[in-house]
Amino acid sequence: MRLENKVALITGAGSGIGREAALLFAREGASVVVAEVADDAGKQTVAEIEKAGGRAHFVHADVSRGDDVRAMVAEAEKTYGQLTVLFNNAGVFPDADGSVLDTDEETWDFVLRVNLKGIFLGCKYGIPALLRAGGGSIVNTASFVALMGAATPQIAYTASKGGVLALTREIAIEFARRGIRVNALCPGPVDTPLLQELFRDPERRKRRIVHIPMGRLARADEVAKAALFLASDESSYINGAAFTVDGGITAAYTTPE
Repeated sequence: MRLENKVALITGAGSGIGREAALLFAREGASVVVAEVADDAGKQTVAEIEKAGGRAHFVHADVSRGDDVRAMVAEAEKTYGQLTVLFNNAGVFPDADGSVLDTDEETWDFVLRVNLKGIFLGCKYGIPALLRAGGGSIVNTASFVALMGAATPQIAYTASKGGVLALTREIAIEFARRGIRVNALCPGPVDTPLLQELFRDPERRKRRIVHIPMGRLARADEVAKAALFLASDESSYINGAAFTVDGGITAAYTTPE
């Protein structure tokens, strides 16, 4: 098993990439702490893991709140004795996030508070736990838009994910010689409930799909498999990377005739 004897804390594990990662990490031998602001969804993930014979524990956490993040890390150590994998995955993408001219300050603040501050807090309180365990792996969910502009305006989300990538690189450098690796997972558009809601507008969906060489959205389980690789010892010499799982978007970001 690729995560045998590991303890993994995954934020936003009640749906989408986080849920698929929690199920996969558990199948690969990890004890999984499911952190989620939506209690019912988080508990359902735990129930599915336990039904399959895995080990999981739920903790309520709003990643934008320092007290919640500190508490979720403490709960992981209390429950399983250590923390060796931290997957900072929780994020938001509200419909009101659009052009820099149209996005209101409340939406900007909300997105940056969850998507960027949430990962800052995860690292702030998670790294001491990883150090106590003798090292480990941190995976931060960024996005392909951290590397280039989005086809459809989404200024707050794009800015937040660019910040995640910069934060990841700096922390990776600081803690590399202390046994901690930090990498940014950069997915393309993923077929999750969040994106399905945003793609109710057929024109908006068309503008996204046309830029994907593979002609489809990623599945959440495909991205979870990349997170598993970064979390495991198989990626032992990968640090500070922007790990793209984008169906070729960043290799060919042009508009067809």
